Amino acid sequence: MKRMLALLLAAVLPLFAQQSSWKVDQSHSNVLFTVDHLVISEVTGYFKVFDGTVTVSKPDWSDAKIEFTVDVNSINTDNEKRDSHLRSEDFFDAPRYPKATFTATGMKKVGTNKYKLTGDLTIRGVTKKVTWDVTFKGQTKDPWGNTRAGFVAETTINRFDYGLKWNNLTETGGLVVGKDVRVRINIELIKSSSSSGS
Repeated sequence: MKRMLALLLAAVLPLFAQQSSWKVDQSHSNVLFTVDHLVISEVTGYFKVFDGTVTVSKPDWSDAKIEFTVDVNSINTDNEKRDSHLRSEDFFDAPRYPKATFTATGMKKVGTNKYKLTGDLTIRGVTKKVTWDVTFKGQTKDPWGNTRAGFVAETTINRFDYGLKWNNLTETGGLVVGKDVRVRINIELIKSSSSSGS
């Protein structure tokens, strides 16, 4: 019995030893979005405040556990009147729902440095499954000895699914604000110095 327990521990403990934790470096990351305006053009914006953590054991990142949070009050489209409207009940209703969150449920490698990331995206209290196209940009050491990793994640969501339903129609019947929102997240992660096996 003791021998079996020892063999089991010998098999399991290395897995724990290889686990690493990573934090988002906000100064080298961004959360961007683009939506059609009047059918003929686009409006782009970003969120100033966000945070996230990643825990991973496998070197190919395929078992990554991801938690990501965005402060919707920090939305910026370079137009304060529009930003105030986006924070209002017509869109994000930021006073009642100040955070948007994403929790990963799976990360599947689909090619060289390419992944399909699935998870639960919650906006305005509504949670929907979302799939992201992820590109791993690489891993390196910075001049101060920190290990860093970079990713780009992209997806498109229907804002109506999350209750962001305000709209008017153009004279040709098109939507003043498009329903599809294209999201691009550029993330630089820093490995925690306390990670196991580092």
